[in-house]
Amino acid sequence: MKKGSPCDLGTCFMCRLSLNEWHPAIAGHKKNFTAKKGEVIIKEGDPVTGVYFVTSGNVKVHKQWGDKELILRFANDGAIFGHRGITTPTFPISATALETTNLCYVDIEFFKTTIKVNSEFAYGLLLFYADELHASEKKMRNLALMSVKGRLAVAILGLRDQFGLTEEGFLNLDLSRQDLAAFTGATYETVFRTMNELVAEGLIILKGKMIGIRDEAGLLDLGSK
Repeated sequence: MKKGSPCDLGTCFMCRLSLNEWHPAIAGHKKNFTAKKGEVIIKEGDPVTGVYFVTSGNVKVHKQWGDKELILRFANDGAIFGHRGITTPTFPISATALETTNLCYVDIEFFKTTIKVNSEFAYGLLLFYADELHASEKKMRNLALMSVKGRLAVAILGLRDQFGLTEEGFLNLDLSRQDLAAFTGATYETVFRTMNELVAEGLIILKGKMIGIRDEAGLLDLGSK
């Protein structure tokens, strides 16, 4: 990673919820980096050194699942990752930039101090952990009980909610079919075939790697089965 431009102390999750009086301390401890597309920021099993926030761009948070990669979530503007290392000596996840991504980094001890000093940030972090746990439990349940078609429907709607749509109505996210397969816990071949089925059924439209939603109700119905 190369040194990035300074952040505005107002974009990321930590800065937004910390006291204004604490911002000079953040400014004195943070480091800004730019990761290029495909660059590994955190590697699963590496010693924990600190926590990262996305200033702009997109990062996939993933881990090994048997002999496959499983994408747990995507971290985009303002999001935190690496925070699970607060209670473990090594990172339980990997993180890779999906596009040129600007990052803010603080070491783990300063992060812990920030939690102790800023009650609103501590409360926000608690809610984030709860939401993340709920999402992880739901993902594991879907992997065990839901068809690939249902998991794809849930994934497409969830990505729409997180990233929004372009002016043309496609998901505002540059995502390879391989990463979509890793996000849904399926093989590339199965995802490719199932996407074509969704197109044939009039539920989505495809334009290159871009995905558009044609029948939201139909996707919702698949995701509820």
